[in-house]
Amino acid sequence: MKTNKVQFITQAAMIAAIYVVLCVVFQPISYGPIQTRIAEALTVLPFFTPAAIPGLFIGCLIANLLGGGIILDVIAGSLATLIAAFATYTLRNKSKYLASVPPVVANALIIPWVLKYGYGEPLPIPFMMGTVALGEILTATIVGTILLLVLDRYRASIFKTV
Repeated sequence: MKTNKVQFITQAAMIAAIYVVLCVVFQPISYGPIQTRIAEALTVLPFFTPAAIPGLFIGCLIANLLGGGIILDVIAGSLATLIAAFATYTLRNKSKYLASVPPVVANALIIPWVLKYGYGEPLPIPFMMGTVALGEILTATIVGTILLLVLDRYRASIFKTV
């Protein structure tokens, strides 16, 4: 039992750290009204382990703080990631190709409101929903699905049951 807790915490911490590093390394495209956050490829990880849920949430929270986001962005963006991670985990028994749908939907529905009312972005909300969804499709769906397919081949050795 104790080993499972340690493994869970270790996996969550590693996922959070990788998320933050990817945001920092790709900082020029990770923040702003039109962004392609490479770290969002990791949002498929709840398909493999529930430890990805807090890992992605904490990683996004730290990345948003380091990125200089306003408090609304830090909270709402991190909650969008938490909602998406939980939804991805609940879909894990359906189809692996659905794993990237929750991040696209959650971010497209939440982030444009933050951009509009938090940062005063003049673009219309429906347009920003499209740009956020496009960024998520590029990272969570395309890159994330590639990551998911590669990791799925090694699932037993990488993601032991926690």
